[in-house]
Amino acid sequence: MYVIAVYDVGQKRVAKMLKLCRRYLNWIQNSVFEGEISEVRLLELKNKATDIMDEETDSLIIFKTRQEKWLEKEIVGKERQNLDNFL
Repeated sequence: MYVIAVYDVGQKRVAKMLKLCRRYLNWIQNSVFEGEISEVRLLELKNKATDIMDEETDSLIIFKTRQEKWLEKEIVGKERQNLDNFL
């Protein structure tokens, strides 16, 4: 499946969450990630994220679609990371 993940965590946890999400998805903008991921790896990401997060104040939002082709994406301005270079 193809996902977009967005997080909002306290300043003390930002670096840990960034490092975690970069292990599973492509970093496209501050606190925003996208990419193909299996159900198992997504569950693993969510479990590890909840270990980092303060569930009273922090959030992780995941948008899912079956394939990237079903998602229309428009970039206005400079793209942070061009994903076309990956093999």
